[in-house]
Formats: sequence, structure tokens, C-alpha cells
Amino acid sequence: MDPVPPAHSLRRAPIQQRSADRLARILDACAELLDETGYENLSTRAVAQRAGVPIGSVYRFFGNKRAMAIALAHRNLDRYVDGIADRLTDLPATHWRPVVDAVLDEYLSMKRSVPGFALVDFGVPAPPAEGPEADPNHQVAARLTELLSAHLALTPDATLERAVLVAVEATDALIQLAFRADPAGDPGIVAETRAMMHAYLARVLD
Repeated sequence: MDPVPPAHSLRRAPIQQRSADRLARILDACAELLDETGYENLSTRAVAQRAGVPIGSVYRFFGNKRAMAIALAHRNLDRYVDGIADRLTDLPATHWRPVVDAVLDEYLSMKRSVPGFALVDFGVPAPPAEGPEADPNHQVAARLTELLSAHLALTPDATLERAVLVAVEATDALIQLAFRADPAGDPGIVAETRAMMHAYLARVLD
């Protein structure tokens, strides 16, 4: 079963499995339509039709398309963290560079394969709400700090949190550049991004 978006991003959280499955279909349809029509032309009615559910089922969970896209972004972040965790099961906790590589490789994999991810990865195209907690990259950095700290037996202090946030911001910009240059991600720019991550994070992880 797919992760359920946080209750605060939904009008009503699903309780029964059938309701959770319907929510998953709605978010799947939203992701597919983002690739086909873009965010501006996305509509709740089109999502309902693609998902094969009544329009009322969409409004049961979401007040508008922005709320739906935010829920999709939350699901993407949960999938991303779960994917990294799966990769880390095969990596020792003694070397941090393969762990950082796993973080980047999972993002690249989702960028290339997950519907709708090009437009809504961990946040919506429209301006976010106020405050760092509403900034997608702050959310990503917080989850990654927690994950890396647990795997590498590090203390998640302010220095590590700041370094991970800076790495996330820089990597986000460079990977956007890589995918503008090549729909699959320009290999040279991806390699430079990996080198940048290693060089920068060595300051706090070596």
C-alpha cells in the first residue's frame, strides 16, 4: 500500500483500505495528467475522470488542485525516503560517500521514472506558504538528516542540518540544469553534481 499523505494535507484522511486505495488512484491520475497537461491545465474533474471516481470523491480529500498536488508531493517524499532506506540496507555504516551516492541515485531514478515528478517532486510549482517548514527543500533536508544520522551514527546537530540543507539546495539546482540539458539528465552535469556533493559534505562527514 502506498504511503498516505499527512492528514493536514487532506480534507479527510482515509480510514478503510478501500478509501486509501481510492486516494492512491486519485494521486496516480494527478501524476499522469501533470505529465500530459502541465500544472496550469490540471483540473480536479480531469483527475476524477482519469481515476474512474466521482468528482465528489476528489473533493472528499482535496479542496482544489493545489491541495492535491501538495499531497502528491508528500507521497513522493515518503517514497524517496523509503527508496533511500532500501538502498542503505546493502551499505555499511563505515563509509559515507556511498550513502550520499544512494541519496542522489534514488532522486535520479525517481526523476527518470515517476509520473508527474518533473513538475511536482517534493513541492508544487506555485509559491509555497510562508516559513521554512513549508519549503520543500527544508522538508527534504530534515528527512535526509534524520536518515543519514541514523545510518552513519551521527549526531543530528545544527551544523549537520545546515550542511545537508545547503547540499540539497545546490543539488536541486544542478539536477534541474542536468535535466534541462538532457531529458535523461546530462551525464557530465550529474557527475559534477556528485563530485560537488562529496567535496562539500566532506567538511562535516570526514
